[in-house]
Amino acid sequence: MINNSYLLGLYGGTTDTSSLFGAQTSAQTSQGAAKAKQTQPTAPWSSKATTAPKASDMVRAALGGRRIVDESAVNLDLAGASADYRKLFATYQALNTLSALADRANVKGLSAAEAGQVAKRFASGLAELSDYLKTSKFEDLRLVQGVSQSKVKTGFAQEKAPSSFVTQPIHDGALSDPVKAFEGDVKFAMTIRTAVGTRSVDIDLSDMGATPRTMDNVIAHINDSLENAGVATRVGREAIEVQPKTIKSGGKTITLPAGPDQWALKIWGGVGETVGFTAAAASDAVYVTQGVGAKGAGQLLKFQADGGAAPAAQQGVDDPFWVADRVGHTDLPDGVAAVRASATAPDGSVWVVADLTEGLDNQPIKGARDVALMKYDSAGNLTQTKLLGAAGSANGFSIAVDADGRVAVAGSVTGALEPSKSGDVATVADSFVTVFDDTGKELWTQRRGAKAADEATEVRFGDDGRVYVAGRAKSAMPGQAALGGWDSYLQTFEERPLTVIGPVAGVNVSTLQFGSSGDDSVQAMTVSGSDLYTAGVENGRAVVRRFTLDAAGIPTLAATRDLGLLSGSVAGVSVENGRVVVTGQTDNAALDAGTVTNPHAGGTDVFVASLSGDLQAGAGDRLTYFGGSGNDTAADVKIKDGKVWITGTNRDAGASKTDPTRAYLARLDLASGAVEYNRTWRGDGDQVTPTSLSIAEGGASVLDRLGLPQGEIMQAESKLLTVATAARVGDQFSISPAGGGRAVTVTIDAKDTLDTLAKKIMTASNRQLKATVITDSKVVPPVQRLQIVAADNKAGAVISAGAVGKDALAALGLSPGFVGNTADKSIKTFGLNLANTLNLNDPASIKAATEALAQAMTAVRSAYRALGPQTTPQTNSQTGKGASTAYQQTQLANFQAALNRLSA
Repeated sequence: MINNSYLLGLYGGTTDTSSLFGAQTSAQTSQGAAKAKQTQPTAPWSSKATTAPKASDMVRAALGGRRIVDESAVNLDLAGASADYRKLFATYQALNTLSALADRANVKGLSAAEAGQVAKRFASGLAELSDYLKTSKFEDLRLVQGVSQSKVKTGFAQEKAPSSFVTQPIHDGALSDPVKAFEGDVKFAMTIRTAVGTRSVDIDLSDMGATPRTMDNVIAHINDSLENAGVATRVGREAIEVQPKTIKSGGKTITLPAGPDQWALKIWGGVGETVGFTAAAASDAVYVTQGVGAKGAGQLLKFQADGGAAPAAQQGVDDPFWVADRVGHTDLPDGVAAVRASATAPDGSVWVVADLTEGLDNQPIKGARDVALMKYDSAGNLTQTKLLGAAGSANGFSIAVDADGRVAVAGSVTGALEPSKSGDVATVADSFVTVFDDTGKELWTQRRGAKAADEATEVRFGDDGRVYVAGRAKSAMPGQAALGGWDSYLQTFEERPLTVIGPVAGVNVSTLQFGSSGDDSVQAMTVSGSDLYTAGVENGRAVVRRFTLDAAGIPTLAATRDLGLLSGSVAGVSVENGRVVVTGQTDNAALDAGTVTNPHAGGTDVFVASLSGDLQAGAGDRLTYFGGSGNDTAADVKIKDGKVWITGTNRDAGASKTDPTRAYLARLDLASGAVEYNRTWRGDGDQVTPTSLSIAEGGASVLDRLGLPQGEIMQAESKLLTVATAARVGDQFSISPAGGGRAVTVTIDAKDTLDTLAKKIMTASNRQLKATVITDSKVVPPVQRLQIVAADNKAGAVISAGAVGKDALAALGLSPGFVGNTADKSIKTFGLNLANTLNLNDPASIKAATEALAQAMTAVRSAYRALGPQTTPQTNSQTGKGASTAYQQTQLANFQAALNRLSA
């Protein structure tokens, strides 16, 4: 005869299966069997529960305003049962209600209005449950929203002050071979800055005479010069490990062999010495951002403009798609989903605005998509990344750099950006503009939007320092009237302190909405003195507008020029020598923009229109088309010294989206329309799409071939958390006692660093936690992280995420939950692993929320079993350790049902 206890024990259970099927509340058979003794209150998920609510009733009650967590609605059918059951069942019912809301959001044909109501109630209900879990005190177990760990470390890590600098590879082959990068007239200077001043050390390889210019010989020559100058800085070499590389070209997949050894220069700064590089012979540099391959992987390219005094450009090491004049290329980090804008800074570096769908190394993002402001030096080294810190989703569309180094970024954001501010509708995109100082520190952010969707597409600084933002909106902007469809808008922001001693803020002093009854958008904008010009598409037509700015920066429409049906887009508008220059792409071979200097060649061509400053048609107006018989695009345009630089793509006539695409960089003479310069190139998989262009005057030199940047190297990164992470001033998390009770809030301040945050954590935990800044030497270069453990002989504490839109844990890469002795058998900890960022904004989010809620309810069931009489160990079902698996539990249920039928 089969022993029931033995059979069930194989699956981690006992003959008391009330935890799976509910407490036995009636006679098991009608044949006089003794009634089983009830040891636990009947669980709300049990088949024996008599008051299980319907999903539709839960949704109706939630939308009607009933609390998501309600202990008073819990009925315990066992006298003297622990109060833990009431709290546990209230938690389960809250999860069940949230799950019902998620299911409702997933119903096909749900109206937009109801979907918005359901999503909003889900968000508030999740926040209600989060607050409840922070303060609920259980007696015989611990239930946390996050997970249970003995030690946590921040995902964010900060590089220690660098002591050396390694260039990109500049030589491949034997060390005894002459280095191509050292050929010709190689002259530059190394600057050594100390507390007493700056010394310049001239390096001229012609001084080597007939000595072969190998790596070691040149390094010895440089070090001799440094030693003679009496400085401690030295130069060496470093081997770069080479890996085989696979590329696609011409429809074929090509695997490039690992190739010969590669070598880079390495610079060690002396103690108290800051090293920099300069080169007297320079030319202009043109930077192009692009996406390559099927996934659009981001790259930053650098070209040396013709003319100037810099030596001729050379092909660098490991550059399979090199084209003449290209002096550098850099792969953007993984996680970059899009790059739409870039601009050069006064120091010659390049700011790139990128959208991230995952955090960079050691720099996590808060939400699903964030905007990153990334700074590259002239050698293509990423020197700084500043995250916007959006809790939901954000996109960056435009950038502007002022003469004083300030940087403005504009775009759209959905969900919270500034703490506790999610816009009028949390699921609808709003416009934002953020201004940073030249170090990447945020000065101010403004979020202003319509009731419907809107986005900021252009941002510029005025000569007076004001910030001008243009964009489009689907409904009325504040103080304006909607005209129909998407409307264009223009806003003016002025920096001024809101209080006598307070920091500066961006104050909106003007908003103007304009356009047609159709769909309109501003796609380019420029400010020239007291004139502001916009160019874009209004109801399908290319329209240029001129606004005059008064002393307060308030715009007034002065003139409008309609260039005709566009069938394309506008890439840029500039003012050059009093002429307004509009560039874009069009199918229209007869735009109304003056005398045609180069005719339309067919398909889609690039156009450059030169108009009078007052936008009145005149004899001096010129229209130049550029392109071939296929489709040619203009991604971005810049004008310098009467020359128009354009980048975009070429496609053959009749080509599909998957056919090969070529990129180009061209320069046209504005007066004649002549094409003076044109470079084309391919990319990985024969797919390449330039996205932005910027010009650095004097930014190219012999330093490029040496992998050395202009300016100082090894600059220490800011230690401020609000600069180095996605955390914003006012972001929070809380710490509560391990056994439950009042939570203490930790708030991020403008001056917080990892060190100050560690002190705040220990204070907030009442010394139950020990927080220290540790060095992680497992990565190169070594970085510093914040580590949190239970203090010696202490119980630990529970760390909980802040409210949606102001959660600091996500920005720091810290997991919420219990931190303490997880091996303690006296009290079991169960983690729901329920993120505060769950939402019902789209199908993917609904699916993720549904799955997370199901796992959380499983954890509650595990906690319920742990409260009952135990004959086998029970642990959190989320880990699967020390208990039966889900499969085994299903088999257990099947066996018990069969045994019940046999008993009957």
